Amino acid sequence: MDEIYAGSYEAALERSAKLEADLTANPGKYRVMTGDRPTGKLHIGHLFGSLLNRVRLHRLGVHTFILIADYQVLTDRDTFENIAENIKQLTIDYLAAGIDPEDGKTVIFPHSHVPELNQLLLPFLTLVTNAELDRNPTVKEEIQAAGLSRINAGMYTYPVHQAADILFCKGNVVPVGKDQLPHLELTRTIARRFNERFAAKKAVFPEPQPLLSKTPVVLGLDGSQKMSKSRNNAVMLSATPDETAALIKRAKTDSERVITWDPVNRPEVANLLTLISLSTGKEPQAIADEIGDGGGGKLKSMLTESLNSYLAPHRARRAELEANPDYIHAVLRKGVEEARKFAAATLDEVRDVMNMKI
Repeated sequence: MDEIYAGSYEAALERSAKLEADLTANPGKYRVMTGDRPTGKLHIGHLFGSLLNRVRLHRLGVHTFILIADYQVLTDRDTFENIAENIKQLTIDYLAAGIDPEDGKTVIFPHSHVPELNQLLLPFLTLVTNAELDRNPTVKEEIQAAGLSRINAGMYTYPVHQAADILFCKGNVVPVGKDQLPHLELTRTIARRFNERFAAKKAVFPEPQPLLSKTPVVLGLDGSQKMSKSRNNAVMLSATPDETAALIKRAKTDSERVITWDPVNRPEVANLLTLISLSTGKEPQAIADEIGDGGGGKLKSMLTESLNSYLAPHRARRAELEANPDYIHAVLRKGVEEARKFAAATLDEVRDVMNMKI
């Protein structure tokens, strides 16, 4: 394992815990970069896994950049017809969840509209080797998951593009799951190498820290794979109560009638109990005890009721926003304008230390 991707997950957890404590005490010290690829509407896995944490950081007063990574859609998909609509839908879900773009500390933007950001890709590519990119375990997993037989260069270089996404605004905190640590470690390496090579007297870029999610991985309704629209195992945030009920009715459980909390031996049941727990705040063990010998029927009924109740405010706000497309466009235009200001200042500083100013 080379220097970039070697590292202790336990050590990352320890650093993340310290960072969490300081974020709460000193939110003004930090600049968070996070985001999604616009491949479709968001589902409850996104909500519980990352979106609610963004809302929490946003409400703490942390300066937050939410990037919609539209160029990255081209790395592993042939279709591009719905990218603009997907950007709109992502923005609607962000706002419906509680992100307020009017607070002066939140910027929502697609990176294809910020040329200064994308220009950082060129010097950053000179700081890593082909071998280092080839060994990135996250890229290997994504290639395998997408079932790609022809690998375009964008797939291999998009971890470097992701470094540009994070560093253009000098982001120093990135909320990630365990599987995204290799990408972030490459960003930290690029920042360090840039500073060592071009800015030894005064560093240009911070080495961003991972903020690891405390939320358990949200599996799909099949109980065996991560929730994903492409796997047809997801409850979309835009789903109606009846659609949600129909999806949950098809969820996988097991043949035992008595419901118990046993994630190792009963993963499908444990996953549904976890979703109820996330929706209600109750402990999974207590929920299992309450259901008892009610079986899978009562388990699914409780999940349907708790999830629909939990999502009702989000769905109501979502409907209001979807009826006001001009506002969504205004939010994105303002986000692009703000992002370009940060990116232009950073690119100017980069040109300066690389002796390229004219």
